[in-house]
Amino acid sequence: MRCPFCGVDNDRVIDSRACQDGYIIRRRRQCNRCSRRYTTYERLEEMELKVVKKNGVREPFNLDKIRVGLRKALWKRPVSDEQIEALAAAVEAEIYANFDAEVDSRHIGQLVMERLGELDQVAFVRFASVYREFKDVRDFVDELQPMLRNKEED
Repeated sequence: MRCPFCGVDNDRVIDSRACQDGYIIRRRRQCNRCSRRYTTYERLEEMELKVVKKNGVREPFNLDKIRVGLRKALWKRPVSDEQIEALAAAVEAEIYANFDAEVDSRHIGQLVMERLGELDQVAFVRFASVYREFKDVRDFVDELQPMLRNKEED
């Protein structure tokens, strides 16, 4: 592994740990030349999964897009980075467990919304407003009705 600071391919692994339920190995490394430390992640190489967008275009599945959407929805909410990563990892695991070659973007959005609703209801509404392309306040009210009914039943 090349050092990201000095570019030399001469390092040693200081620590290795499994994370995200053993699907990823995190390695702390130290460059033998400049002595700076950095972290690498090793993950199972999956077959390339394609996402079918609303307009029919196919593109490679990109977990970072889910993370970006979650971070926007959870902006200024009391949710840790670890919770965001766990949610993104859970969505990714379900997608790879249930789909081989292609997955519809609507299905990904639905998975994110289900988990986000359990984690933070404000973030759920934020995400839903973008994902479902709300046009007016009535769209917000329609989305909130099931949530409000569930609260009344509790």
